[in-house]
Formats: sequence, structure tokens, C-alpha cells
Amino acid sequence: MVGRVSTSPQTIDYKGSFTLPGSPEQIWSELARFDRYESWWSWLTDFHVDGAGLATGSVLHGTVAPPLPYRMRIEVTLVRCVPHRSIQASVAGDLRGTASLLLRSAGAETKTDVAWTIEMMQRRLRLVARVARPLLVWGHDRVVAATVARFRELLRAAHDP
Repeated sequence: MVGRVSTSPQTIDYKGSFTLPGSPEQIWSELARFDRYESWWSWLTDFHVDGAGLATGSVLHGTVAPPLPYRMRIEVTLVRCVPHRSIQASVAGDLRGTASLLLRSAGAETKTDVAWTIEMMQRRLRLVARVARPLLVWGHDRVVAATVARFRELLRAAHDP
């Protein structure tokens, strides 16, 4: 499921629901493998973490490079982490806003709900959003689809003997 309600051309409000293979504990364990993020996702570079890993107070830093000719530096602060259940985060940098992740057990799988509201802060992107918002939304949606597809592959490989 994907939903979108926009408050301005420079803001992306996103809600999505996905089913992932594995238990919430297995999903959490893979999410905590920060050392592999750049090899997993080609759109992420310059990634590093300040803090105690996948825990409240940690700050994730990186550069997002979608399939469009722009780059965004971001900082994601983990505002609240409940292991194996949920993450609430704030986003700063070239994007600003909030994000959340909720994991719910569904037998051998996990139902995953994600949501974020992010505002583009780069002047160039704010101008492009006024005239070419569909292109920016397309880039956003490609990154989300690629991220989910790749994570599913990784989870299957990690749990198949």
C-alpha cells in the first residue's frame, strides 16, 4: 500500500505497507547491520553512524543519490527505538521532517508500515519541485521500491540455508 497527501510542492508525505520475510527480530537484526548499508543500496554513500547503533539517540549520516541528477545530504536522528517493534526519527539536512517504522509479526513474515513527511531544503530542488514535482516523486518512489526489493532479497538470503 502506498499513500500520499501533499501539503506543498516541496514536501513528500509518504505511507507504505510491506510484507517482509522473517520475524520482527530478524528484520531488526538486519536493519542494525549499518556496516553493510552502502553495499546493499547503491543510492546511499558517505554513510556513518554516531551513537550506539540501532538505538534511541543514534544519528545516521549519509548522502542520498536517487536516479535523478541531484544529491542530498541527510542526518537521521533516532528519536525513539523500541527493539523489534518501532522507530521514530527526525530528518535534517537537505531533507527535513519526520519518519517512522512499525514492525508487526505475521506468522513467518513481518508486516512493515513506514511513513514520513519530508521537505526538500535545497534551493534548486525547491524550484524544480514547483515545476516538475511528478519527476521528483518518481525519483522518490524508485528509491523506495529499490530499497524494499533489495531488503527482501537480503532477508531471504540471510534466512535460507
